Amino acid sequence: MIRTRALLTASLLASSALALPAAAGTIVITNAHIESVGPAGDIPSGTIVIQNGKISAVGAGLNVPAGAQVIDAKGGVATPGLVAVGSPISVAEVGEGVQETNDSGTASDRLSAAFDVSYAVNPDSIIIPTARLGGVTDVVVTPEMRRARAPRPTNLLFAGQAAIIDLGQGDMIEKTQAGMVLELGQDGAARAGGARGAEIVLLRQILDDVRYYEGHRTDYDQGRTKTLALGEADLQALIPVVDGKEPLIVTVHRASDILEAIRFAREEKLQLILEGAEEGWRVADQIAAAHVPVMIHAFQDLPESFEQIGATLTNAARLQAAGVELVIEQPSFYTSARTPRIDAGRAVAHGLSHEAALAAITLNPAKVFGVSDRIGSIAPGKDADIVIWSGDPLEPMSAPTHVLVKGVEEPLRDRDLDLRDRYMAIDGLTPGG
Repeated sequence: MIRTRALLTASLLASSALALPAAAGTIVITNAHIESVGPAGDIPSGTIVIQNGKISAVGAGLNVPAGAQVIDAKGGVATPGLVAVGSPISVAEVGEGVQETNDSGTASDRLSAAFDVSYAVNPDSIIIPTARLGGVTDVVVTPEMRRARAPRPTNLLFAGQAAIIDLGQGDMIEKTQAGMVLELGQDGAARAGGARGAEIVLLRQILDDVRYYEGHRTDYDQGRTKTLALGEADLQALIPVVDGKEPLIVTVHRASDILEAIRFAREEKLQLILEGAEEGWRVADQIAAAHVPVMIHAFQDLPESFEQIGATLTNAARLQAAGVELVIEQPSFYTSARTPRIDAGRAVAHGLSHEAALAAITLNPAKVFGVSDRIGSIAPGKDADIVIWSGDPLEPMSAPTHVLVKGVEEPLRDRDLDLRDRYMAIDGLTPGG
């Protein structure tokens, strides 16, 4: 579903690029049906100019600078690169079957909030090329709450810190301390001794201890403070959270727990992001009024527990209609590297607008995690993370024909394709034959 926009914005952008000088590192995408998810809107036939990894102009009727490398989109749809949120891409390979390949979480009895998933990012992960084949150029890697083999101390309630990476072939780390992960509801209650009320009480104590530690560091170093609930590494990691500089990503499901999370964040003056929120539609107006963004799995409609009884495939559409800033996150399955756009398409099939669905896997996650100045839309000044599709990106049969990360075109190959071609060659076959 492609919509057009007034040509005024495009013409203004075009005027700034008509005299654009040719330069090394200049790439021009032509004949593209641009869904910018930005100020340029939707351009039925447009041009994107990239210089040194950044978008310098986007619009209709732009001149191609002399000497530029030209990528002819041939009428394909150009979108921002997709942002996979809540994914183990780059920190896990096989999963539960081979636990040694999974660095997405810790079951340590000494570490909680200080666990930083960015230290495990592997640029050689075989999942990364597969994700690019799904149009993913950036990932918000969130730590997994591991179940300890022995009972975990009840004060170790946090999973750790998220990171944002790009899927290019250079330095992948875009942002550390992107969010602190916590579970409420029945899973959080289990770690706090079996009751939701116990977890809230413990959380308040922990945050009070963090504020006390922040104001008494010299005394702490000299052993002149009261006994605190967490170790020093965890206390330090939580300072940006209590100061409102790092968001708290709270996994929560039922409506009453969602409201409790909002109330807790308001009273503690925390920056809150809800994750899961299967019953979010029931309290959508309250979520919107609190200006709290929500990360959801758009395919979730079968309750996995009593706290998800209200799960419905219309959750995304109802939340968006209420004015909630919506992010569609990727399933944490290791075989789901290509799925953000498929889940967004499912949400469209159940009432979410095409425009809102595309924003929920591009610009919205960039906004929520504080990197929208660099990624999330096709606009001048932003990183040239761009995907050209053979058709509507939310249709399962469409596929990327070009994927650029920071202006570098990435190969559309992964291990699966390499193995296919290898064994087809042995059998004297050709791909597609």
